[in-house]
Formats: sequence, C-alpha cells, structure tokens
Amino acid sequence: MAKTLLIKPETCTACKRCELACSFKFSGEFNPTLSRITAFIYDQEAFYIPVTCTQCDDPWCGRACPAAAISKDPDTGTVHVDEARCVGCKMCTLACPFGVISYNPTEGIVNKCELCEGDPECIKFGPTDCLTMVEEEVATTTKKKALSQKLLDSYREAKF
Repeated sequence: MAKTLLIKPETCTACKRCELACSFKFSGEFNPTLSRITAFIYDQEAFYIPVTCTQCDDPWCGRACPAAAISKDPDTGTVHVDEARCVGCKMCTLACPFGVISYNPTEGIVNKCELCEGDPECIKFGPTDCLTMVEEEVATTTKKKALSQKLLDSYREAKF
C-alpha cells in the first residue's frame, strides 16, 4: 500500500523548519520560496497548517501538462515531474486545485512535493511531529476520527 504525508495542524507551531529543510535539500539554500511545502500562518486564530501536494489519485496537473511531464507512479502513489520533459509552461500550476505546484524561474521548470522517495526531509526537522508518513488507510482513518471529534465537540457546545 502507498504511503502518504499525514499533516496534524493542531501540533504545528509555524516554525517553518519543514520549508527550510525542503528548500535546502532541493536547492542547497535556505529559501522558503523554493520549498515544496508551505506552512500557512493564521495569526488571529493562532492556527498554522503545512500544505503540500496531496498526490491525487487522478492528478489534474498531469492531465493539463502538454509535455506529458507529470505522471503518477502506480507502485508508490507519488505524482512525479520529469524535469527533462517539463517545458515550464505552468499549465499544471493552473490545473492544481490546491495550488501546491510552483514554478522555479531559475530552472525554468515546476516543482512539487514528491515525498522525497518515501523519506520526506520536512519530517526530519519538525520539532512537534506535525508531519508523519503513514499508510494511506491510516491517514484516512485519522482524518475521519479528527472530523468526528470536532463534530462531537460542536454538538456538546451547542447543547441541543
């Protein structure tokens, strides 16, 4: 079974170490704009959430790519960009419903999270374990439990 990145926003502190680790691995510099993961900060709500590619089952980015540079590995479930085929047209950035593919003007190609071949760099440097690699089924179950807990809490607060 394929593994996926499980994000637990309730433990994210917006330290941005995930962004720095990612950018350093792929560009050799600590530059969050070159990262393939972004930690969004909502100050008023004191809520932080890392966002990255969800490795869609049927990736729209791949459908939109006129150079056929984006494909899904059937064994790992990872959506991959073939840098040799990418022409830098940015059609995939428009097609991605989550906005997690970015254009690197220095290289003239797009970048996206490919889960570091199963050993994501972003996980290694996070101090709160808000990012973990799990089997897809575990991720789905975890998300369902979190949603049901939120609904239960809302129900208790409303006191119907």
